[in-house]
Amino acid sequence: MTRPAFTFVAVFVLAPTLAVVLIGALLLFGAEPRLVFLPGHFVKAGLESFGVHAPNRVGVLSTVVFWWAIVLSVWLGLRRLPRTRAQ
Repeated sequence: MTRPAFTFVAVFVLAPTLAVVLIGALLLFGAEPRLVFLPGHFVKAGLESFGVHAPNRVGVLSTVVFWWAIVLSVWLGLRRLPRTRAQ
């Protein structure tokens, strides 16, 4: 049984919040910032190769979107797992 309201809240509220918390936790526990923000650096460098000067917030936002996509794909993958009923 699908619940559209739950899915909407999970995709647009919980997943982005978890992505931001995940980025903060990675930085807090010692991951190098250049590795955490690497997806954003790639996007920013790609835009600058086309001659568009992209501010730093573009890199940060694209990093959050990248981690959001990872969180969302894990969540969707877990939803597809078969559920066993406790007896």
